[in-house]
Order: sequence, then C-alpha cells, then structure tokens
Amino acid sequence: MATCPVIPGCTTQGATRDEAMANLREAIELALDCMADEGWTLPQSYEFADITIAA
Repeated sequence: MATCPVIPGCTTQGATRDEAMANLREAIELALDCMADEGWTLPQSYEFADITIAA
C-alpha cells in the first residue's frame, strides 16, 4: 500500500513498489485536480518521515 499523508484519503496499492509509486503519482494528480475544482487547500505545514517496510 502507498499513501500520501498530506492529502487525506490518497491511498493506493500495486503488485510491486514501482507499480504502487506509479499508482500513487496518478492518485495524487487526480486528488489535486478534484481538490482544486472543489476549492480545497493543502495543509500549510507537514513533516516527512522515513519508513522501513519489513518483508
């Protein structure tokens, strides 16, 4: 599963990491388009966190 925590509900998945990241890019683009149409804004601040995925 891949998610963009800055955009609530922007979550996707893929069979591989590369596929999940490509799907997330598309999900972010669609979410931003919808948000712009509806007048939403992104949070003014956020922080990045490194994560490790255990196999």
